[in-house]
Amino acid sequence: MRNQISFPPTLMCFNLWELAQAAFLRCINQHQSNEVPTKLTDGCSTLLSRLAMLTLRSGSISLFNVDADAGRLELFHRVNTAGIFDIKWNSVGTNVGPLLAQADADGYLRVHRLECCSDQTDARGNFLKEVCGEQVSSSMCLCLDWNPAATSISIGLSDGSVSIVSLLESRLDIQEEWKAHEFELWATSFDIHQPQLVYTGSDDCKFSCWDLRDGPSKLAFQNTKIHKMGVCCIAKSPSDPHTLLTGSYDENLRVWDVRSISKPINETSVCLGGGVWRIKHHPSVPGLVLAACMHNGFAVVKIKGDDVEVIETYSKHVSLAYGADWQKGELCQEGKRKSTAVATCSFYDRLLRVWTPESEIVS
Repeated sequence: MRNQISFPPTLMCFNLWELAQAAFLRCINQHQSNEVPTKLTDGCSTLLSRLAMLTLRSGSISLFNVDADAGRLELFHRVNTAGIFDIKWNSVGTNVGPLLAQADADGYLRVHRLECCSDQTDARGNFLKEVCGEQVSSSMCLCLDWNPAATSISIGLSDGSVSIVSLLESRLDIQEEWKAHEFELWATSFDIHQPQLVYTGSDDCKFSCWDLRDGPSKLAFQNTKIHKMGVCCIAKSPSDPHTLLTGSYDENLRVWDVRSISKPINETSVCLGGGVWRIKHHPSVPGLVLAACMHNGFAVVKIKGDDVEVIETYSKHVSLAYGADWQKGELCQEGKRKSTAVATCSFYDRLLRVWTPESEIVS
């Protein structure tokens, strides 16, 4: 039986771990469609119009206490902020606690620390405190990723640029920035096993890799022929140093061997009618992937070698499927079946659902 909750927040984060969000993009779109005065003073109209639009891009980060078994979702903390395109928790423990980075529509990178209450059994006392923030660009920050050591963050921008920002205690410094693509850069990812490598993907249909040791303008490789439409997401396998996945508006999930990048080792249409907007590896089961497929819901995909199989789909959202993630931690046990709670969210209807896959994910 599925555990699912519908909730209409402005922006969503899944307990202490990342839920890729969609609703604040909806908030941005909704506000951008509002009328802005166009008869402004001559000579200042462009600047003032841009400033007016920036003031309308507002969003929030919400923390929920989740009990998937009981079917309960409780909002206990919310931070009002600028409109957000991407959020990610750092993947390693630090002496200052869990850190959450956000890529903002106003060109800022902001980092929050999760402050935990003394009662470890009750998460409702936890809250987010902003540690630092830095304007990276006058363009919008669209995506971000932490390096494995949580000391640097890569940021993709709406003008096709990418920035590498270092984090030292409570200070952000832009280390490198360069023009990586011709159009919006929707995907950036550090290589988990080779952190000097940064992957990027863009609306220009190019999938690129940059070696930070060789200077920011030098490509390690670039594939310009395979993706028929824009590259939406990039996900390096946490368990296999050679395997990498890309998702595209062209509705294909592609499996790559980074040692031979001329063509993917597998090209699978995950959900016909839906671009692959997000890919999330299972936190403990190698080869298990959750995909958000825009116009056609969500899919749980099993990857083994060059074989790719869609083992389950979820279509309870009626709007664009944009946000998805697994719950981190121990696998749930329902009778003899082990499973992991999943959180998904959609664009125009601003829905957050928490559910448990029906398929047995651990063989």
